Amino acid sequence: MKKTIITSLFVFAAVCAFSQDENGEAKEKKFFAGGGFGLSLGRYTLISLNPQVGYRFNRFLGAGLGMNLVYTSQKERYNGADYSKTTQGITGLNTFVRFYPIQRFMVQVQPEANYIFGNVRYYNPPEKYKLDAEIIPSILVGGGLVTPTEKGAMLFTVLYDVLQNPNSPYGNRPVVNVGYNINF
Repeated sequence: MKKTIITSLFVFAAVCAFSQDENGEAKEKKFFAGGGFGLSLGRYTLISLNPQVGYRFNRFLGAGLGMNLVYTSQKERYNGADYSKTTQGITGLNTFVRFYPIQRFMVQVQPEANYIFGNVRYYNPPEKYKLDAEIIPSILVGGGLVTPTEKGAMLFTVLYDVLQNPNSPYGNRPVVNVGYNINF
């Protein structure tokens, strides 16, 4: 995990260093804030809040920091009755770098570290087990479409965790996001 954090900080510092023009002066820069929110209710419940803040260095490059706050709960039934309930919490930090090769398309790399914890409750017989808490590194890589608006941009991205840790919250499937960034 230390390597992931150090690598992320190095990438962010390198991006900042290359954001200056040939005279060594900083170009016009724009901060942005955004992120995502997810909600699913029922036998499988998900509540997800993923704020991010960033800096658009020039028309080709942006970078920033974010958080992951997720709660999940899943009930399983056997013969029509509740059998078990698994609850899990995820808190994490991420950094991201976005490259815009053309105006309405971006490529994104997002290293992150997520702390995952939770428990499983069985109803018959009644038992409760605590899941081992651990920090799981991930590196999400992908791209998407950027639709500019008057105050920011709408983002449609598809990312994939290239590390594929067995306990990753992303699993072996694409992560599809729709979000909005507000410029300030």
